[in-house]
Amino acid sequence: MNNYISENKDRFLNELLDMLRIPSVSADPKFKQDVLRTAEFVAERLREAGADNVELCETAGYPIVYGEKIIDANLPTVLVYGHYDVQPADPYELWNSPPFEPVIKDGKIYARGACDDKGQMYMHVKAFEVMMRNNALPCNVKFMIEGEEEVGSANLGTFVKNNKAKLDADVILISDTGMLGNDTPSITTGLRGMSYMEVEVIGPNRDLHSGLYGGAVANPINILCQMIASLHDEHNRITIPGFYDNVTELSQEERAEMARAPFSLDKYKQALDLGDVHGEEGYVTMERTSIRPTLDVNGIWGGYTGEGAKTVIPSKAYAKISMRLVPNQTSEEITEKFTKHFESIAPASVKVVVKPHHGGEPVVTPTDSVAYQAAAKAYEETFGIKPIPVRSGGSIPIVAMFKSELGLDSVLMGFGLDTDAIHSPNENFGVFNYMKGIETIPLFYKYYAEMSR
Repeated sequence: MNNYISENKDRFLNELLDMLRIPSVSADPKFKQDVLRTAEFVAERLREAGADNVELCETAGYPIVYGEKIIDANLPTVLVYGHYDVQPADPYELWNSPPFEPVIKDGKIYARGACDDKGQMYMHVKAFEVMMRNNALPCNVKFMIEGEEEVGSANLGTFVKNNKAKLDADVILISDTGMLGNDTPSITTGLRGMSYMEVEVIGPNRDLHSGLYGGAVANPINILCQMIASLHDEHNRITIPGFYDNVTELSQEERAEMARAPFSLDKYKQALDLGDVHGEEGYVTMERTSIRPTLDVNGIWGGYTGEGAKTVIPSKAYAKISMRLVPNQTSEEITEKFTKHFESIAPASVKVVVKPHHGGEPVVTPTDSVAYQAAAKAYEETFGIKPIPVRSGGSIPIVAMFKSELGLDSVLMGFGLDTDAIHSPNENFGVFNYMKGIETIPLFYKYYAEMSR
């Protein structure tokens, strides 16, 4: 199989570059036709690779690309999940090259979606092609590639509930995570959940002259900043009453096991150009980004932000706030507690509107399963070293949904790196990582089929 991979490396890369040129931004309606075009692209590549019954399954939003190859009903079935939509590329001026004109520089593919998740999703399509062309597919496979992950997968749950027979499988395989390094492979075994909110602070019924009214009328931006600042205490703990009530505390033994993962605080700060790190007291950086819940402002706006000066007290101010959750917290619980608290701390001089967006539940996947052991064996063979199990700070809400609706655990075989700048300008994905994924994934199928007998 490796000969086939090396012989087709340039084509595998060029196909990915072609897909990256399509701006499939699901959050912005102006890209609707591009999102649909990307779905067609993925479906056609699946057909070419050898998948049967490939279709675009309509939803209330963007379609889900489905395909399958059932070689023997008695063999196990792997359900591959990925997404073909991408984050907005704004701000464009911070990109070193246009986000939808991919370039390869210093061994990295630079483009929006290069890593998250077009590059990682497409590894599975090419790995499937490799197995098919070499008559080496050892079990059944199904593909479910959606186009709304970056906007909360609003329609995926309905699709899953209505298509349980179609999606019947033994395990779900996902590459939408990362690993510690190219010389330190790892497998993600835990994900944080998410509660995403938008808040609006409303003051006077119109923008006011800041000279005539300043000092007498509450400024919604000032108030909003004060309210946001109060959401953390001096120890960087979240002040929402009851926020930590259900948080699972790891034992010292579990924390010591986590500390085995290689991590350089100096390199971390250097990579981000930081004078120092910042976070909840009593926890180290790797713990703060994986086993502890967080609250962050993702955007804040209001008033005049154009060129020059305009002296106004704005009528309204807004912010988007996300909270990452850990096991035993639920998005419903935290959304309710945030809403109640944020409304309670607003002064009488303003009105507050809290609007929940999307949420997702935290999840921990077992490391003693056949699927995890097969993945670990595959990584060890291609990287020459055993992968380390790690918990990720990110969220993939559908992993918990797959467990509750389909009864299936997921194995998270990510090949991205922390330096890939996902969701940021200059997102990139290593050519090494892309090709290594295509090499490693078929070995997962091989060992999973063998160990499932």
